[in-house]
Amino acid sequence: MTPRNSDSSKEKAAITERKSLTFEEAAALIRAHVDRQELIDLILELGNIRSLPGFEKDAGDYVYAWMEKEGFSPKRIGMVPDRFNVIGRMGGSDPANGRNLLFTSHLDTEAPQYNWRDSWKYRPGGSVDDPGWIRAELKDGVFSGHPVENDRGPMACFLIGAKALKRAGLVLNGHLYLTACPAEIGPEHVEEFQGSIYHGKEIGAQYMMTHGGVAPDFAVAAEGTDFGITWVSCGYANFRVDIYGQDVFTPLLTHPPRLRDHPSALVLASPLIEAVQRWAAGYEERHVYLSAGGTAVPKVQIVAIRGGDPHIMGGGSEVCSLYLEVGLTPAQAIADVQRELEAVLAEERFEGRIEPIVYRQGFAADERKVRPLRDAIDAASRSSGKGGAEIGHSVYSSMWRDHNVFNMFGIPAATYGPRRFRPSVDDMVDAAVIYGATAWLVCNGIREGIE
Repeated sequence: MTPRNSDSSKEKAAITERKSLTFEEAAALIRAHVDRQELIDLILELGNIRSLPGFEKDAGDYVYAWMEKEGFSPKRIGMVPDRFNVIGRMGGSDPANGRNLLFTSHLDTEAPQYNWRDSWKYRPGGSVDDPGWIRAELKDGVFSGHPVENDRGPMACFLIGAKALKRAGLVLNGHLYLTACPAEIGPEHVEEFQGSIYHGKEIGAQYMMTHGGVAPDFAVAAEGTDFGITWVSCGYANFRVDIYGQDVFTPLLTHPPRLRDHPSALVLASPLIEAVQRWAAGYEERHVYLSAGGTAVPKVQIVAIRGGDPHIMGGGSEVCSLYLEVGLTPAQAIADVQRELEAVLAEERFEGRIEPIVYRQGFAADERKVRPLRDAIDAASRSSGKGGAEIGHSVYSSMWRDHNVFNMFGIPAATYGPRRFRPSVDDMVDAAVIYGATAWLVCNGIREGIE
């Protein structure tokens, strides 16, 4: 029998050997320990769990069980019982000589609600019947399906990347946090939609950051970016735009030549929409945000219209409401947007009211503070044959992603990941290796030779 102290000496020698590796050697070792078939299986298994916004529990349970099996000491942290964050961890062997890195992806995926409310949004026989909303598939080496693309494919990549680090015996001085969060897609508490299934982003990465026992120096929102990087994100303000009119008894109604002279708010909504659309086009042009970390275009869209009562005929309506989603760059403030919308009503001489109903600010990381993370991702990308990590397409910095949460708290964060639509198996393997190699660099505080 080999003496225990001999085993301990061999283990210490192996650790010393691993610590002396060059980055190229470490990256090659990580790639050698990424199991291609295991990654495929994890993407398909996780992606084929139904995980609609508000109903993320089954996917969360799966991730928890996987982390537990692989020795990542997971825990569940949630504001509400069935919509919890899963947090795993590894590393921390010499914290004074490393930095802490957090990976995060979201458990929920955009999809129809699969109830009677779908008739408000989807036409019969239209996209509501697309199985790709809730199905993950692999054909001819290419993945498809919304769950893979947004966002459980990249989630599987950083999980397998972390497992490769463990299998390779690579030491991490700092702590590495692996997190899977609900509620990144939404929904939001609006009007009658109240209760735990309608809680939005405050129960996801934000709650995980404040209550999850994590202390990251840097964070990566692992999402598809076509292997580009950005540390900018738009937030948004949702407004209800009410326009007022008169409820005229139908037999007494006369039709004026111009729609804007019609008494019913339901008809007045037509010229109001035209005015709002003109404003929206100008708003997007005026408020483009240009920075070293990416270009953000604060997009605007009318997302819903309400007015009248379909089961009580005989008249028009005194009120019609437009629900407006307005992007907010890091340089904007919600009060300024409200004033712009109020000016539209005043200039067009509509009687009405502008009411903000949801507010989430956009943020950007400090360019200097995020530099070590950017350099690590760039070096990891180069080592995988992808070339340097260029700044991603503006669409990836013109939307909400959960790196916004960490930048809000002053923790430098970026979003980075594989091909956004229809990623190949090779794309996902490369992403897993890049995530693992980035963790090795950041958690060990290595900067030399990668800038």
